[in-house]
Amino acid sequence: MVSPVSKKSTGSTYRVVCNQEEQYSIWPINREIPMGWQDTGKSGNRQECLDHIESVWTDSFPNSEGKRG
Repeated sequence: MVSPVSKKSTGSTYRVVCNQEEQYSIWPINREIPMGWQDTGKSGNRQECLDHIESVWTDSFPNSEGKRG
């Protein structure tokens, strides 16, 4: 997924999205979520969303590759 999120975007509202591999990203609230991604229910400014992802995404290894243990 190519995210349209600029590192300079600070005043916009984003949502946290997750795919079937349990990989997370942020997406502008006013944009349609791409196929294969689901809204997690968390939204806020860019930093709030990134902080949330950091707290819930503890294993960035894709599910299809098997969980590391």
